[in-house]
Amino acid sequence: MAGNLELLSSVLAGAKAEGRAALVGYLPAGFPTVDGGIRAVTAMIEGGCDVVEVGLPHSDPVLDGPVIQTADDIALRGGVKIVDVIRTVREAHAATGAPVLCMTYWNPVDAYGVERFAADLAAAGGAGCILPDLPVEESEVWRKAAEQHGLATVFVVAPSSKDARLAKITAAGSGFVYAASLMGVTGTRESVGREAQDLVERTRATPAARRGLPVCVGLGVSNAEQAAEVAQFADGVIVGSAFVKQLLAHEGDLEAGLAGVRELAGDLAKGVRA
Repeated sequence: MAGNLELLSSVLAGAKAEGRAALVGYLPAGFPTVDGGIRAVTAMIEGGCDVVEVGLPHSDPVLDGPVIQTADDIALRGGVKIVDVIRTVREAHAATGAPVLCMTYWNPVDAYGVERFAADLAAAGGAGCILPDLPVEESEVWRKAAEQHGLATVFVVAPSSKDARLAKITAAGSGFVYAASLMGVTGTRESVGREAQDLVERTRATPAARRGLPVCVGLGVSNAEQAAEVAQFADGVIVGSAFVKQLLAHEGDLEAGLAGVRELAGDLAKGVRA
């Protein structure tokens, strides 16, 4: 069964045709529980997210700040496994029809088996993988498996990335490029900053981006105003920690947490359309 790279591309292109950025939401699988996490991911889409990323919880998430680390720790202590991550992707996609990606560090994929992981993610209806710690020079095995199974390979670029490096990364990637808006880890910020716009402009100047590879910005966006700001120059706005905070703020009351997630998604969706 082929994955949903084409669906991802279609949704991003559809948002662009509407003259707006796409809204991409993130939550780790297994948080606050596996079943609760599936409902939360679904709630993000129901609230207004165009695309969702399901995180594979990791004990040492180098890109993720303290909020997502807290959620990962809860998921890991709850015993979340890769099969639960795949199930989250499957059920969220089946319930909504939206493109669902997996965001994961490389070690779990390597340990699970590259071909097996790609095949299982595609069979679940997944749209692709975001791999923040996989160097493009070492990515050929994954990229071949992803291409075979119809999955996107999303690489992360940063403000420190030189133009030649940006060109190399975008040439190897598919689906979209994840532009980290600042140097550091995930988390909400008071402002997103000029660095993000400069990075998007430099990334868009690469041959792959000029041919239509979208550039989505993450790290720091937490409210509608920031989403509107980023939507002026990016193809997509990625929000993670702010959604996690909604569930953490209502720990022990899943229904209230889900309501908070839906409301935040609705506000952010208005922001990217502002």
